[in-house]
Amino acid sequence: MQPLPYKSEIKIVSKEMCDHNGHMNVNYYYQLFDSVYTAMYYKDLGFDDAYLASGFSTFTLEDNIRYLKEFKLDDKVYPSFHLANVNKKLLHFVGILQNEAGELSAIFETVLAHMDLNARKVTEFSDQKLHKLLEYSSSNKLTEDLPFDLKLKIRDLNA
Repeated sequence: MQPLPYKSEIKIVSKEMCDHNGHMNVNYYYQLFDSVYTAMYYKDLGFDDAYLASGFSTFTLEDNIRYLKEFKLDDKVYPSFHLANVNKKLLHFVGILQNEAGELSAIFETVLAHMDLNARKVTEFSDQKLHKLLEYSSSNKLTEDLPFDLKLKIRDLNA
């Protein structure tokens, strides 16, 4: 399968990432996914310190990870991500980990809610922020269908 539009640097499975079964522990799958999409989230989508200081952020509502093939010590991991959907209050990201042969090894999905940090409540994105997110999503469309079904869904913007 082709990598998703946002590609991260290759990661190498270290000894500390491995568990008693001799493969990458599930905690490191999550950490790897989180660190990769967090870079996209800050840099490309503008959820940086200035945005946080403005009184807004996002909170995770749900995560889903599917483990398909194991990674072992010194294996190369190829992470990539995609902003699958955006609506007025929510973001849906999809990430994959591929092995050196390009095989799909893990799938990650997460849904984030836009938060007003002062009220501690879900709130709509500003028109300007929503426009930026939709532009990013539009310019990073997938060129082929995903070879797997998405487990998480958010309501489409026009629904």
